[in-house]
Amino acid sequence: MAVPLPEGELIRRAVRWISEQRESAPRPSLAGLIDEAGKRFNLSPKESEFLFHFFTTAPKQEE
Repeated sequence: MAVPLPEGELIRRAVRWISEQRESAPRPSLAGLIDEAGKRFNLSPKESEFLFHFFTTAPKQEE
């Protein structure tokens, strides 16, 4: 029997996964990563749209 995850946990995991992929690969396609995250984490279209807006409108961190 599968244990249900807390609400929003799949989005957090997807954000973490996309961030890791962007750091490890040279210039990965954001749209491709979001599409892959949607498949990996079984996200709804609305959740995938959230990811797109999160990564395109979030302020960039300065190093």
